[in-house]
Amino acid sequence: MSKRRAIPDESVEFDDMQGLVRFGHGALVEAEFYLCLVDDTEAAKAWLRAAHVTSAATLDSPPDKALQVAFTAAGLAAFGVPEAAIAGFSNPFLSGMAADDSRSRRLGDTGTNAPKKWDWDGAEAHMLLMLYARKGGLKAWKDKVLNDGFNTAFAQIQSFPTRPNDGFEPFGFRDGISEPKIDWKNAHPPSKHGREDYSNLISPGEVILGHRNEYNERSASPNVDPDLPGSEVLAMAPDGQALRDLGRNGSYLVFRQLAQDVPGFWRYLDSAAQGDPARRRALGARMVGRDEDGTPLIHNRRDIEGSRRENDFTFEDDVNGVSCPLGAHIRRANPRTGDHPHHVEGRLAWLLSTLGFLRRQDKLPGRHDLVASARFHRLVRRGRVYGTNMTPEAALKKGARTGERGLLFICLCADLVRQFEFVQNAWMASPKFNGLSGEADPLVGGREPFSGVASDGFSIQKADGVAERHAPLPQFVTVKGGGYFFLPGLRALKFIAGQGS
Repeated sequence: MSKRRAIPDESVEFDDMQGLVRFGHGALVEAEFYLCLVDDTEAAKAWLRAAHVTSAATLDSPPDKALQVAFTAAGLAAFGVPEAAIAGFSNPFLSGMAADDSRSRRLGDTGTNAPKKWDWDGAEAHMLLMLYARKGGLKAWKDKVLNDGFNTAFAQIQSFPTRPNDGFEPFGFRDGISEPKIDWKNAHPPSKHGREDYSNLISPGEVILGHRNEYNERSASPNVDPDLPGSEVLAMAPDGQALRDLGRNGSYLVFRQLAQDVPGFWRYLDSAAQGDPARRRALGARMVGRDEDGTPLIHNRRDIEGSRRENDFTFEDDVNGVSCPLGAHIRRANPRTGDHPHHVEGRLAWLLSTLGFLRRQDKLPGRHDLVASARFHRLVRRGRVYGTNMTPEAALKKGARTGERGLLFICLCADLVRQFEFVQNAWMASPKFNGLSGEADPLVGGREPFSGVASDGFSIQKADGVAERHAPLPQFVTVKGGGYFFLPGLRALKFIAGQGS
């Protein structure tokens, strides 16, 4: 392994990143994804060398189309990447999302979500191909990319059409509001100031490998032997010395197909609300933490770094969940906690707690120590909705069918365990999140017992201290498949395409 050289924090190289990392491609409303197997290694390399993979470099005008590619560990091997280089990736990536029962339990992939019941297996795929285009442009773009050379090189094992991106998820709620903002300029890195308060800014190293993360350390990244043919394309040090960093400017990509039972969701709400439309929508908003138009149930506006107005709030003034239930989806997905919420407890109590003289949750008022600091566990989501749109009114009609609709969940991160798996295990699937008991995420949670504890309830906290309990909840979302992928930087793509050729 080559020795890693220090690179300045400010050296963010957009021209070496795939565009999905920076842009998300939300403006490209049409998209389709493919899981592929390598049929012919040399033909696959030739196709990859010729492919125009979209970079994150600034463009004079937004692109009309985009091509992005990601690989499983088996896929890197199928392209001829040496075993020693592949071994430098993280263990979850190497073993796969569905590799063992222990990981499945931690992710909540049990019962109807168990891998043995999935429709597809991401671990068996070699490459994830992602195509994006503006309205009306996807067909022509597909015909160009999926050409004769592609069909010689690869076998398609699964395709995932999506519906045009309109900013709403299948249950009918506005989505994507609380995405973190990547601090590309490193204007506020952890080394320069404390993160006592919640911030919507995250360090580049939380998303891309080889850069500074929220611990002010470089995210782990695999190197390759500098004597290996083709490794010179990875050299990037400004003084001309080679840094054979295979992961730098790449990211781990999590891909999961989540089928959503839209009629089941709205029928349950209607039954619980005894047919009252206002109560039905209010209960749905309580489960989500926002109204359908995205308006949060929390109204204490704060000046949050990196947030827009509809996302400019924390839960500090609602620690008991009276405004937004403690187990609501938005609280679980992003608890908005800082390192120390001194605004509520006061500076003296915060200082005493920091120095270890107080056990905060025992001696101090409130519930502030029940959830870990959010900044170490943020994700950048890039998912798309699939299936036909169904309004709540249509879902409630007699005979409305579940149909094929849901979310193709995609997120990017630099640490699969600390970010995706932590969020899924400790926040989404856990029945003990935020001091609760007996309830997982009311939208996406499974209903099987989690580590022996029931997870099929939902509670709405009240000012009088008596919670309104809803149980048992039906399961509204089912996992249909999933996998861990590596989204390489563009230099790494050249290495993958040229190695051994």
